[in-house]
Amino acid sequence: MTVGIPRSLFYYYDGEIWISFFKSLDINYVVSPVTTKEIIELGLKYSNDEMCMSLKNYIGHVAHLIDKCDYILVPRVDNYGTNNQTCTNFLAMYDLINNLFDVNLLNYNININDDETLRKGLIDIGYSLKKDSKLVKQSVNKAIKDYKHKRKRKIFNNILKLKSNKKKVLLISHSYNTYDEFIGKPIIKLLNDLDIEIIYSDLFNRQKANELSKNLSSDLYWKYSKDSIGSIELVKDRVDGILFLTTFPCGLDSLVNELVIRRINVPYLNIIIDDLDSLSGIETRVESFVDILNQ
Repeated sequence: MTVGIPRSLFYYYDGEIWISFFKSLDINYVVSPVTTKEIIELGLKYSNDEMCMSLKNYIGHVAHLIDKCDYILVPRVDNYGTNNQTCTNFLAMYDLINNLFDVNLLNYNININDDETLRKGLIDIGYSLKKDSKLVKQSVNKAIKDYKHKRKRKIFNNILKLKSNKKKVLLISHSYNTYDEFIGKPIIKLLNDLDIEIIYSDLFNRQKANELSKNLSSDLYWKYSKDSIGSIELVKDRVDGILFLTTFPCGLDSLVNELVIRRINVPYLNIIIDDLDSLSGIETRVESFVDILNQ
């Protein structure tokens, strides 16, 4: 038995936990490769125009795994508590994939309002795969503990970069865009080539950033957006500029980024990715932005 893990969306939040969990239970797994043009085209084949590019990308990763595993892990993520909702795509993903493809799905729910957590969801998956109950609980606890330890180190290193003598840019973007090979990585390479120190919005204490987001908007209720823009309040006096990166047509970002841009007093660049065939226009905009920071 092999479990398929799409390298998109949820993977960039909980992927390390999943992999550690499956390893501990001696369950075979396969992660789809980094995003390629072929995977993007697969996603376009099964998508419609109204879907954001990140969702199309996820569908492409799922399609790539169809004949390579027995199950595909697709969680349903609703909320992390009151006023901490996720994008409707995160809530609908299981049903969307279940209707698009003839494939066995492993699923769990995250709905804090109904006491459905990642830990509980993984334990249920372990039980459904007929694994020893004691081992399942140990594996989940170890996976979450190891993840928290690694994340603390990443946060420490991210904050440490604020002491750099280089020009510093805060990258505001969802993790599944930031670290994707086709979406965020080219932007990161551009900034690195221009000798810019990148501060990542997703590598701060989420609870603290979430709370501070109220300084920019008191009535937002999307968790990932709040976690991201709250980082501005943490570093706005310590960075030289802010780069907003999103994929078209993300409903959340189209509202949140525009709202935030009007309330900050820091040089910014707003990049919306809607075509992965050419980066030439984006290169010019990033270079111009860095020139402004340097002057």
